[in-house]
Amino acid sequence: MAEKLRLMAVHAHPDDESSKGAATMAKYVAEGVDVLVVTCTGGERGSVLNPKLDRPEVWANIGEIRRAEMDAARAVLGVEQAWLGFVDSGLPEGDPLPPLPEGCFALQDVEVAAGPLVKLMREFRPHVVTTYDEEGGYPHPDHIMCHKVSVAAFDAAGDPDRYPELGTPWQPLKLYYDIGFSKGKITALHEGMLAAGLTSPYDDWLKRWDERPDKGPRITTRVECAEYFPVRDDALRAHATQVDPDGFWFHVPMELQQRAWPTEDFQLVRSTVDSPLPESDLFAGVREAGHAG
Repeated sequence: MAEKLRLMAVHAHPDDESSKGAATMAKYVAEGVDVLVVTCTGGERGSVLNPKLDRPEVWANIGEIRRAEMDAARAVLGVEQAWLGFVDSGLPEGDPLPPLPEGCFALQDVEVAAGPLVKLMREFRPHVVTTYDEEGGYPHPDHIMCHKVSVAAFDAAGDPDRYPELGTPWQPLKLYYDIGFSKGKITALHEGMLAAGLTSPYDDWLKRWDERPDKGPRITTRVECAEYFPVRDDALRAHATQVDPDGFWFHVPMELQQRAWPTEDFQLVRSTVDSPLPESDLFAGVREAGHAG
């Protein structure tokens, strides 16, 4: 029997796993892949973005509520999930920016903070790891730190001289960055809305696009997963404090999303297997190497 495939997705906060690569994970779960979401922080300093839940009793128990929401989203996606146990750094605002809170995730030493993730990699033994790019997908301190810790752990997990006390070495075979938004994707959704006679939520976004680099050219891998977009949205709604069910994310009709841009997109940044680009499968090259289950 060939070995069962395993995917690890490393995220900064509870809810990130449902907004970044969620349909891809649901697709692989349906195909029999073991998927583990690693959540670096508890999301304790996140905003309450659902106006119906912006109440004192919610804020008073936000840590517990975020964990319960993560449990619900995990069940929707069908994934396993583990907490690294770090404390949310919050998103500093102002000019100049205020200092980050003492003891938060973004202020940890990368070498030390990578240890718990190395341990998880050696226990779960993923073939493929996904995380954020060097900008964190967007420049939240925890997302940037998640990137640093993920790359450090990927590079250390297979080295017997690194973290020898944290289990038997295991080298994941491929590392990807999630490319959630590209100009091509936003343009396709925008034009699809206009063609359907609907008001596009992306108009201002596209007008400001020149303020940021387009990550579209970085995409190496497009995973067809449109049939799992409803699962993704259900998982996102499970994070009820984090997502307004009447908000921006849900303005584009599902059928239009599935037609206009049916993939989730990634950049392959490390690989120890032969996998010609472009790809349509995070496990391309892994399956051919005899690991397909």
